[in-house]
Amino acid sequence: MLALSACTVGPDYRRPQYPTPPAFRGQEGPAAAPSVADLVWWRVFEDETLQQLIRTALRENYDLRVAAARILESRGQLAIARSFQFPEVNHFGSATYQRIEGPRDPLQPQEQFSPIAGFNLGFELDFWGRFRRATEAARADLLATEAARQFVISTLVTDVASAYFQLRSLDGELEVSQRTLAARQDSLRLVSLRERGGVAGLIDVRQAEILVSQAAEAVVETQRQIEQTENAISVLLGRNPDAVPRGRPLLQQITLPEVPPGVPSSLFERRPDIRQAEAQLAAATARIGVAKADFYPRVFLSGAAAGGGLLIDGRWVGPQGLFTIGPQVSMPIFNSGRTQAGVDSAEARAQQALAQYQQTIQQAFREVADALVEQRKRREFRVQQQALVTSAADTSRLADIRYKGGVSSYLEVLDSERQLFDAELGLVRSNRDELLAVVRLYRALGGGWQEERTAAAQGQPQEPGKR
Repeated sequence: MLALSACTVGPDYRRPQYPTPPAFRGQEGPAAAPSVADLVWWRVFEDETLQQLIRTALRENYDLRVAAARILESRGQLAIARSFQFPEVNHFGSATYQRIEGPRDPLQPQEQFSPIAGFNLGFELDFWGRFRRATEAARADLLATEAARQFVISTLVTDVASAYFQLRSLDGELEVSQRTLAARQDSLRLVSLRERGGVAGLIDVRQAEILVSQAAEAVVETQRQIEQTENAISVLLGRNPDAVPRGRPLLQQITLPEVPPGVPSSLFERRPDIRQAEAQLAAATARIGVAKADFYPRVFLSGAAAGGGLLIDGRWVGPQGLFTIGPQVSMPIFNSGRTQAGVDSAEARAQQALAQYQQTIQQAFREVADALVEQRKRREFRVQQQALVTSAADTSRLADIRYKGGVSSYLEVLDSERQLFDAELGLVRSNRDELLAVVRLYRALGGGWQEERTAAAQGQPQEPGKR
């Protein structure tokens, strides 16, 4: 009996082997260097406003609350699956009253009352590990749900940081647009004076007016984008659309000179989506055993104990007792291949989960490689953009001098101002893109959620009845 009870059909889960490269593509420095993913990465930027926004999101975001509630659901499902491994005891009771109207028959009682109460027991002996495999699958489902919540945390923090840097970039673009608008309005006044004095033509005035209108349009468009970005951040914070506080200007945000990604094999433990896919594979593997157990006999043990009595015409007869216990065996003989089809279906789902797990790993390596090259090239691009702004500013200054000196037409000033405006906007955006590249690299490496758990735990929903 002990040997039979220890039998568990179906395959045991083992982590599949996956070829891991010695280093990430595009990685600079030794692969064995500690990963920056070990840091609470948003603190690297030293922007207290950003940190406060992230803490608020981890407490109030509704997607995170949904993910936390799903964990509670998975815990309940695990408890249900585990309960089938133990006996089930129920209480029952009944009472029957009967009265016969009409002529009295001395041999037939007129009234009788029969109460009965007792307990019954039901237990399926888990000889083949059906319930153990089901519990194993439910436990893996719980791990997958917990990993899914950690993935929501990682995505949420990344989204808040990205939206915040986008907002600060738009603030910078608005500042450039407003400064450009003021400068072009001054130029328009100067050109108008020159036109009235006969030094400049009407076409110069119209070109200056075009520049003013373009700058004014840029101001209005940027203001629209700022409000919409604030609305998006507010929703991430679990709030209605409202203004968002600002911290450090974009150009004052601190970035790491180099972001060490660490060892590629660390992704298996760091990335929540990989751990979720692996847990789903483990659950699918365990359910193969549940399906295979249907090939074998099912042994039930049932019993009951009850006591009662009988009251006949006011006279108590009893007490009476009842006790039963016995086994019941059910074994499949013919069901048109339904059992084998169930096994085939479970194995196919496990194959799907395996392919999904391998694809998730492959996608993770690609995201890290993409993020590494983006972070490196964005830094190089920002340096080039800074040089472009310097050259464009100098060109604009010289063009203005040449125009005022009568050496060139206003068209040269027009072109130089447009180039400077575009270059300054490009510099603001290149700084934003460099910061976003760092954020994406942190997310690709799977970092940050370990430290986020403490803050996020404050946002978990309470179990029903505990509010």
